Amino acid sequence: MEKNLKNVLVVSCGFFLLFTAYGGLQNLQSSLYSENGMGVVTLSTIYCTMMVSSLLLPPILIKRFGCKWTMVGSMCCYTIFSLANFYATWYTLIPTSVLLGLGAGPLWSAQCTYITIIGNLQAQKKGKLPKDVVTQYFGIFFLIFQSSGVWGNLISSLVFSHTTTKATIPEDQLLFCGAKDCGSLGTEASNSTHHPSQQLIYTLLGIFNGSSFLAILLLSVCLESVENRLINEGEARPVSPSIWSIILSTFTLFKDKRLCLLILLPLYSGLNQGFLYGEYTKSYTTCALGIHFVGYVMICFSAFTSMCSMLYGKISKYIGRAVLYGMGATIHLSCFTTLLLWRPAPAQLPIFFIIPALWGMSDAVWQTQNNALYGLLFEWKKEAAFANYRLGEAMGFLVAFGYSSFLCVRTKLYILFGMLSLTVTAYGTVEYMEFRAARKVPAVKEEKSQPEKEEVKAEM
Repeated sequence: MEKNLKNVLVVSCGFFLLFTAYGGLQNLQSSLYSENGMGVVTLSTIYCTMMVSSLLLPPILIKRFGCKWTMVGSMCCYTIFSLANFYATWYTLIPTSVLLGLGAGPLWSAQCTYITIIGNLQAQKKGKLPKDVVTQYFGIFFLIFQSSGVWGNLISSLVFSHTTTKATIPEDQLLFCGAKDCGSLGTEASNSTHHPSQQLIYTLLGIFNGSSFLAILLLSVCLESVENRLINEGEARPVSPSIWSIILSTFTLFKDKRLCLLILLPLYSGLNQGFLYGEYTKSYTTCALGIHFVGYVMICFSAFTSMCSMLYGKISKYIGRAVLYGMGATIHLSCFTTLLLWRPAPAQLPIFFIIPALWGMSDAVWQTQNNALYGLLFEWKKEAAFANYRLGEAMGFLVAFGYSSFLCVRTKLYILFGMLSLTVTAYGTVEYMEFRAARKVPAVKEEKSQPEKEEVKAEM
């Protein structure tokens, strides 16, 4: 097996193990710790802190410790949060959620930087276009990573399965499901489940923490340091800039017009995922079917995202990323329209799974292409670029959770409509800028070579 591919697989499997634990635990926070809204506050704290860490920490940690050890250290932050759930109180969950948020920004920035560097090395070795190899590697990563959502939800569903009660949904409640839900229905109460026993919670936490420890061990032992790899490839190690200049690099990158436009991509990604995790599961699935269906619906979403991530990574070099973005936007528009017009009812069971499946197909576009695009356009400032990417995505999640309790579902769908339109327009503008820049390069070369041709003719 190629050494570069092996490293990509190690990173992918490490993230799979880590987020099998964290993803499953995240989906249960608001249910397990609903008293005084502790679960929701915990999630909000994570994404709020992640915004700060994405701006300040990734360039510093990656420059000082390298991509590998930045990822390992950040994974430890996730594991500490998982351990805190064994004794869940305000004094344990909030401080550890802050710690997790501080580790989340560097974790994702280091992962994106690592795969981009490995992809460029492989492209140089094989004489291929960097964008094709990098996109393919991100496709492999998200194929494995997104499948963690399947296993995380499946594990929690199986552990809690015999405590679930399937309540009959009253007809008057169905009238206010879907886009008509304005938060006044109290679907959580009407479709509640018996709280799992403490023994079952400890069993689930034991499985999740074991998975997190395996992730840390895998990366520590099996992952190659990309910085050492660059030295072995004959490239000189760059001189480390001052800490202040590293921090400023994250902010000064906004001088690039392309980043100002492309920041809408991760912002929209966070918004639409926040809607799916929060509003679709509550106002559609839980309201019309019951909370016991949520895990299975999310498994459907994760499975399609995982499979399509690999597919898009392979076909992007043949059809181009613009076509994929267009397809992803079209699928999301169709989902938004359906959710606006659809009146969910138990008799329409297949639709509850078709929508997250289509959502997963579209989400795979944003996940694979966004990361590859940032890595290619900002190759010389990858750490700062990916830090800004995670900042935008965290902001999207935070906004989605922030207005969740104040707006009707219909209004939230209109917001997604507007954000998607702005995002596609901004992305198209960047593609046009890149197209014009690519056309100018041959023109400049032609102008420089013209005097040389005239000299040759004069000599003849």
